[in-house]
Amino acid sequence: MEFIDLKAQQKRIRALLEERIGAVLDHGRYVLGPEVIELEEELARYVGVRHAVSCASGTDALLMVLMAWGFGPGHVVFTTPFTFIATAEVVALLGAVPVFVDVDPETFNMDPEKLSLAAEALDRDDPSLHPLPQAARGCRAKAVIPVDLFGLPADYPEIEQVATERGLKVLEDAAQSFGASLGGIRAGRFGHGAATSFFPAKPLGGYGDGGMCLTDDGELAERLRSIRVHGQGSHRYDHVRLGINGRLDTLQAAVLLAKMTIFDEELMLRQQAAERYRELLERHRPDLQLQHIPDGAVSAWAQFSVVAPSEQDRDALRKRLEDAGIPTAVYYPVPLHLQPAFAHLGHKEGDFPVSEDLARRIFALPMHPYLSAEEQQHIVGVMGDG
Repeated sequence: MEFIDLKAQQKRIRALLEERIGAVLDHGRYVLGPEVIELEEELARYVGVRHAVSCASGTDALLMVLMAWGFGPGHVVFTTPFTFIATAEVVALLGAVPVFVDVDPETFNMDPEKLSLAAEALDRDDPSLHPLPQAARGCRAKAVIPVDLFGLPADYPEIEQVATERGLKVLEDAAQSFGASLGGIRAGRFGHGAATSFFPAKPLGGYGDGGMCLTDDGELAERLRSIRVHGQGSHRYDHVRLGINGRLDTLQAAVLLAKMTIFDEELMLRQQAAERYRELLERHRPDLQLQHIPDGAVSAWAQFSVVAPSEQDRDALRKRLEDAGIPTAVYYPVPLHLQPAFAHLGHKEGDFPVSEDLARRIFALPMHPYLSAEEQQHIVGVMGDG
C-alpha cells in the first residue's frame, strides 16, 4: 500500500505530462520559460490574488517574502513550533528571531490567544507571560507566520485581528493547504502574502522542488521577481538588491500545469477519503482524536493525522499497521523549540505543552486521492476496535 500514491495520478495524465514536457524540450527555455508565466497566471486566478511569483521551493517562497519586507537582525517573527523546520528556519537565516506560539489542541494550528499573549510578553519584556528567548528581548515584532497544518487554514480572522492591532505583517504558510479554503476564501489569499510548496507529496506537487509566492501587493511582487534572480534590476548584470537563485524550472511548471487539469477533482477525492476515515474511526476507534475542522473551513487534506491516547498506544498502532504492510508517518516528532538547530534560543520541555503532547501521540495514515474505500476499511480494521 502506498502512503501517497503518485503512480496512480501519473497514470491518469501520462499523455498530457509527456506533451507538456515535450513542448519544453522543443523550445528549450528551461529557466523562466513560457510555462512558468502560464502557471503563475493560472494559480493567481485560481487563488484569487493579483500576483503569483514562482520560485524554487516552498522554503524559498517564505524566505523571499521576508527578504522583500526587509526583515533581519533586531526583528521578531512569531510562528508555531509544531511544523516543519523551514517555517522558522527562514526567520533565523535572515538574522531575525523566531518566537514560538503554541497551537490549539483541536485544530493543531496557531492559537490566536497565545499569539496575543506572546506579543504582550515581548512588548512588556516579561517572559513570565509567555516563553521568550533571550535573543528576542529588546527586539521589535515585525510579522507572524501561521501554518495551515495538514491542509487546514489557520484561524486567520483572529490572527489578522491581533496582527492589525500590533502592526504585524502576516505571511501565510500555505505549503500544505493549496486548494483549501476558509469562509469561501482560498488558501494563499490570507495575510499580506502567502507561500506554498510544490514538493511532490503536497496536494499540488511537482516532480521535484518548487514553490510560489502569492499576494495582492504589486510592489511586493516586483521585489520578489527581483529577489529570485539575484536581486536583478533592469538587466541581467544590474543588481539592485541582494537576492538568491530562486527560480522555478520550466519543466516543473509544465508538470504542474498538467496536474492542474485534475486538481479540483483530486481535492474532492481527498475530501471523500477524509470523510470515510472519520466515519470509520468514529465507529471503531473513538479513542483516537481527529483534527477538528471548524465550520466554514475546507481542508486540502495534505495529511490525515490522528492522535492516540498515549505515546505507547501510538507506537503499538504503528507497529500493527507496519506488520500488515501499511505505511504511517509522524508529523512532527520533535517540536521546533526542542530541535538542536534552535538550542541557542534556550527553550526547554514544557514551554509549549500542546505541541509537545501532540508530538508524542500523533501519527498519519495513508492519504491521497486514489485511496479506495476497501483500503481504508482494511487500514481501520487492522487498527481494531478501541
